[in-house]
Amino acid sequence: METTSSTPVTPLWDVFPQRTLEAVDIAVLVLYFVFVLAVGLWSMWKTQRSTVKGYFLAGGQMVWWPVGASLFASNVGSGHFIGLAGSGAASGIAATAYEWNGMFSVLVLAWLFLPIYIAAGVTTMPEYLQKRFGGKRIQMFLAILYLFIYIFTKISVDMYAGALFIQQALHWDLYIAVVGLLAITAVYTVAGGLAAVIYTDALQTFIMLIGAVTLMVFSFVEVGGLEGLQTKYFDAIPSSRKENSSCGLPRKDAFHIFRDPVNSDLPWPGVLVGMTIPSLWYWCTDQVIVQRSLAAKNLSHAKGGSLMTSYLKILPLFMMVMPGMISRILFPDLVACADAEICRKICGNPSGCSDIAYPKLVLELLPTGLRGLMMSVMIAALMSSLTSIFNSASTIFTMDLWKHFRPRCSEWELMIVGRVFVLLLTVVSILWIPLVQAGQGGQLFIYIQSISSYLQPPVAMVFILGCFWKRANEKGAFWGLVIGLLLGVIRLVLDFIYPEPQCGETDLRPGVVKYMHYLYFSMVLATISTLTMLVVSLLTEPPSEEMVRLTAKGTPSCSPPSCGSAGWSASSRAPRTRQRPNPSRSPGLLWRRSRW
Repeated sequence: METTSSTPVTPLWDVFPQRTLEAVDIAVLVLYFVFVLAVGLWSMWKTQRSTVKGYFLAGGQMVWWPVGASLFASNVGSGHFIGLAGSGAASGIAATAYEWNGMFSVLVLAWLFLPIYIAAGVTTMPEYLQKRFGGKRIQMFLAILYLFIYIFTKISVDMYAGALFIQQALHWDLYIAVVGLLAITAVYTVAGGLAAVIYTDALQTFIMLIGAVTLMVFSFVEVGGLEGLQTKYFDAIPSSRKENSSCGLPRKDAFHIFRDPVNSDLPWPGVLVGMTIPSLWYWCTDQVIVQRSLAAKNLSHAKGGSLMTSYLKILPLFMMVMPGMISRILFPDLVACADAEICRKICGNPSGCSDIAYPKLVLELLPTGLRGLMMSVMIAALMSSLTSIFNSASTIFTMDLWKHFRPRCSEWELMIVGRVFVLLLTVVSILWIPLVQAGQGGQLFIYIQSISSYLQPPVAMVFILGCFWKRANEKGAFWGLVIGLLLGVIRLVLDFIYPEPQCGETDLRPGVVKYMHYLYFSMVLATISTLTMLVVSLLTEPPSEEMVRLTAKGTPSCSPPSCGSAGWSASSRAPRTRQRPNPSRSPGLLWRRSRW
């Protein structure tokens, strides 16, 4: 079986020959950067940044709409635009299941998990497990794992997508462009903390929605609406393909989300169960997401932000997936190339060129001025996701790792360490560029995405059982994590050793890799981790009463009146009895209760 080279491959075809940014497009880009920098600097002066809570949790004073916008912007990075459009071009609408799964998971966060985190008074997710189970090993283990996932998967995926757009579509020098983008983001991320990130995310979300909806309208007009898309997609076949082969043909189930449970690319049992487990990990236990919800001024605003995000998650099907399918209709020989050598000439990747679907659509379909707007959209997606990762990773490093080695450090020291770690991550992002370039010629991007799929289920089950089963203890959680992650790493190594064959090649992979879809493996992994945690917890001593109080059964009900802005502060997050205030003595309280 042929192996793909891991060295950079230079495309021989100029996929974007005639499209360059004109003066109007550049003016729109410059205006975008000015707006972002202005909002970032404004938020720096508006919010309190001199305390740990002010820097890492925005002082707990965010209202619902910036929280919801930041949740959406943190989730929808440049990898979403490139990846979802590419998946749509290659296989149809099934990838939408990831987005619609998140619609419900983000609501689970606000209604079930968040009151527990509030009662525990935590800043980071590893810190919650330390308070829930005691000891330090789970907290340290999870903090290092989260940093690994952030640095080696999330940053690399976003850098890959950003590099694809900047280098191939715009013909900019990659190093200068990325260093410039990161310099702008580092200014307000380092200085302003989470508040600056959330406010700029709100602006980025507004820009992304305007730009993506504009491109969606142009795309549907070009193919004759939804009916035209459904008819023409199945005729989008590349002219150069092997006869008597299915390579290059659109999938017959392209317009189905629930697909065959055995032979499809996304089997429906895996979509319903196997996909839900990593989704719960991401939306309910990932530091990037939970940190934004904890920044809300009260539980009502946190729920409002989650509802807003849930509604926005309906849009990627129409803003990203379907435009990717339209790109295949308009440019079948490029986007849907089926021959490895031709694909290598087109985009440098012998596995396929569906990743160019969205940038190709942007530069070919939009008029002058709007192309500059869409450049702003793609750069906004890259910047918002990177700044979110920077801020959350620095929070975990500072609060979970640095405080462990220096437990008596001052607040000032913690804030300095947090800012320095953001700068360190900025340097790491720049150093990722050569790996990103090399990965475009091989399978690195696909492998890196699978890392999180094999590492998330054990962590998700530990959080779920820790929050909702009071008998779970530290030994059960630790061994559930270790055994689950060990199995995940073994499957990950097998995927590296035995890559998926290209279309038309014989599949020589072992059965556990060949026949067990990664969504099914997610279900098996979650089951093994759960059983391990159940058995070990029941065979060892139960947790203390203080730890049981940090579960759903031990957390008091937290309705909006009892979780107002006065009840959200760090000093009052632990469960306690509250007396009903006298409205006559607190005239502003009734107004605060009725705002949401």
